[in-house]
Amino acid sequence: MRKPLISVENFSLDFVTDEKITHALQHISFQIERGKTLALVGESGSGKSVSALSILRLLPLPQAKMVSGKIIFNEDEKEGIDLAQLGEKEMNLIRGKKIGMIFQEPMTSLNPLMTCGQQVAETLVMHKKISTSQAYHETIKWFAEVKLPEPELIFSKYPHELSGGQKQRVMISMAICCEPLLLIADEPTTALDVTVQKTILDLLKELQRKMGMAILFITHDLSLVKYLADEVLIMYQSRCIESGSVDKIFSNPTETYTKGLLSCRPPTTHRVKFLQTVQEFMNETIEINPQTNRVTASTFENKLNDLSKQAIIFECKNLEIHYPLRTNFWGKVTAWHNAVQGVNLQIHTGETMGLVGESGCGKTSVGKAMVLLNKISGGEILYKGKNISDFSRSELADYKRQVQIIFQDPYSSLNPRISIGQAIKEPMEVHQIHNEKNRKEKVIDLLNKVGLLPEHYHRYPHEFSGGQRQRICIARTLALEPEFIICDESVSALDVSIQAQVLNLLSVLRDEFNLSYLFISHDLGVIKHISNRVAVMHQGKICELNDAETIYHSPKADYTKFLLESTFS
Repeated sequence: MRKPLISVENFSLDFVTDEKITHALQHISFQIERGKTLALVGESGSGKSVSALSILRLLPLPQAKMVSGKIIFNEDEKEGIDLAQLGEKEMNLIRGKKIGMIFQEPMTSLNPLMTCGQQVAETLVMHKKISTSQAYHETIKWFAEVKLPEPELIFSKYPHELSGGQKQRVMISMAICCEPLLLIADEPTTALDVTVQKTILDLLKELQRKMGMAILFITHDLSLVKYLADEVLIMYQSRCIESGSVDKIFSNPTETYTKGLLSCRPPTTHRVKFLQTVQEFMNETIEINPQTNRVTASTFENKLNDLSKQAIIFECKNLEIHYPLRTNFWGKVTAWHNAVQGVNLQIHTGETMGLVGESGCGKTSVGKAMVLLNKISGGEILYKGKNISDFSRSELADYKRQVQIIFQDPYSSLNPRISIGQAIKEPMEVHQIHNEKNRKEKVIDLLNKVGLLPEHYHRYPHEFSGGQRQRICIARTLALEPEFIICDESVSALDVSIQAQVLNLLSVLRDEFNLSYLFISHDLGVIKHISNRVAVMHQGKICELNDAETIYHSPKADYTKFLLESTFS
């Protein structure tokens, strides 16, 4: 019987600081067979990424301290190598060559000072010991393999010049160019829209079939697990609590936590007011009555009618946003990219307008224009009936407090040099809201509301997971008590249980304070759950606008149908 490619045996790891010892992994055990995919699933902070980084020995020393166990890598049928005991020199021969990794955030994983091609070629030169000329041709071949358009052109482009999906493909080509035996994919499709997400997963499956490599797939999205994985391992609070085949885990889970994870996604068959959270499942404090929580068709229709009678808080009229593509020698623009073309949108007070579409369709450009981060090229944006370009200085100051945006990338949204307590408190100081004592109390209250702890007040952004950083950004936005919030993929980086908690929080705040939202997302299930109406964008234009139920169940536009067909269920 063939040995598994990798076997993690009773592995424990601590993070040691001056203040305390954190048990990051406790007695973890799993195996990955050659040519198979194991999905590692769990909430932020459960130990998923730490498990992957432990295999590659990429955790910081001496803070990361191995307590017990082995990580056996069976490259061939000879005696396996214990990666946990290898020296740095030997590990460098394995990293990138025999075990590749796709990281969660491609923008922070790619070097902004090197072209995309140079970064892949560097890997090839290092591990395959080939010339730079050979590396160039190999890189072009791999760019074509991962279906990047115009590989020769992409070779000379920098990361910031590519879309999210293209950057992720560059990362994949870098991870597989040395044809590794194991590919570790850490949330590789989190920030991608549904069509690109499906393309990337199909690409991974195709490459796996061609190369026979094993995949360790780390995710919080259970629908992706169903589509891609052979085996599933559920992690909770640094432990493995349940494992088995995909069919077994989805049809007959045994652990309460696993059942909770499966239940907290927005249902596709009906509409609910609030989502069940994993915490409620675990603590058996289920306060949601399924009968009263269900939103009937007539209730949803009545709500739409009520909202249509409310005042229009935001309106885009023939909105145009153009970006310069090329300039001549004298700096004059010779070519433009028409990102947004004649968009008309009305949002009523108390309404949540969903905005969906593929990467590059103009969704974020519209949202940024609303908060004055994009210069508009034509048309106008009205707030409470007044053109925002006509605001006086005092009106503009008030507008900047009342209209807030939660950005997609939490890492680049937070200042790494200030604590998260200060980051949340700073907007209140700028706008002179509350006194100093009350500000700290307000920050702690907001941390509790988004599922963080009071002791996190003095910690810095790098000490949190991606999902936790996004919750910090949401808390910072809520600190100014705004009237209108633009959520730009604000829950895409969150695991399903925290996603349910945050969506419930946004719903409660909307009803309590009569807030209005523009909710930008690639997750059509989330959009359907949170939105009253949905606008579908394609190539800078709105191709369909209707109530959420009609968009989801009876789409009219071909592009909307295509988006829904690309969705994982």
